Amino acid sequence: MENAISKHDNYAQKELKLRSKKKSETAATIIINALIAIFALIWIIPIVWLLVTAFSKYRGIDTAHFFPAQGWTLDNFKIVLFEPDSVVQYIAWFKNTFIIALFSCIISTAFVLMVSYTFSCMRFKGRHAMMKFSIILNMFPGVLSMIAVYFVMKQLGLTNSHVGMVIVYSAGSGLGYLICKGFMDTIPTSIREAARLDGASEVEIFFKIILPLSKPIIVYTVISSFLAPWADFVFAKLMLNSGISTDWTVAIGLYNMLGKDLKSHYFSIFCAGGLLISIPISVLFILMQKYYVEGVTGGASKG
Repeated sequence: MENAISKHDNYAQKELKLRSKKKSETAATIIINALIAIFALIWIIPIVWLLVTAFSKYRGIDTAHFFPAQGWTLDNFKIVLFEPDSVVQYIAWFKNTFIIALFSCIISTAFVLMVSYTFSCMRFKGRHAMMKFSIILNMFPGVLSMIAVYFVMKQLGLTNSHVGMVIVYSAGSGLGYLICKGFMDTIPTSIREAARLDGASEVEIFFKIILPLSKPIIVYTVISSFLAPWADFVFAKLMLNSGISTDWTVAIGLYNMLGKDLKSHYFSIFCAGGLLISIPISVLFILMQKYYVEGVTGGASKG
């Protein structure tokens, strides 16, 4: 009888501990989710403000109201897209940005894939030393070398040149091979060995076997390579400094447009231009999200 009572008490204590643990976990989950919701709200407020200001009839920056006080309009987008003038030349800026980003993306993607294949699938003397050196070199912020790069490009006559921008964006892209290499490491070596036994060269293995199996990481590399020049302001501002507005990228154009007359005429137009420049990369990311996530997770599984 006493044993039965003791067992019942032990069971009751365990049940109480279990309920207490569940309550603690529930409370912790609620607190964490509440904090995430607060941080998400803080993060999204400026984006929503930019969005609603793009449709505002008031052209300046209105700090007194979050939503447009003078009503809504599409005129800002009309000015940006269809009514270029000496200040707003958005279509020319967009075209320049797209050309620079496209060619940088193509060249950078090719460099990253080739370097990744070399380090992942080929064995040669000094391979590990080169990998370590490239990783260490990639840790230094690119902004530290910006002035030196500018003077080198100036000596070559490639400042204020879209070609010079493409060269700079693409030249060091191979250092970003690590995630792509990690993905290629997951491809079984037996596939490559079977191809070599059949007489395939390294070029054939790369193009006919590795690349078809690497679609997710290719998508990740393409998006990353496109996004860097697409969104860059600092280096573009340093390189394209001639004052010729038709040569600017969108980032420089919008910045200089704001500098003209922030309070009374151009801020809502600036917001419209900022909203438009975000649409292509957002659509691309949404369409390719599945492959992008697969590339990141696959590249992180092996280093």
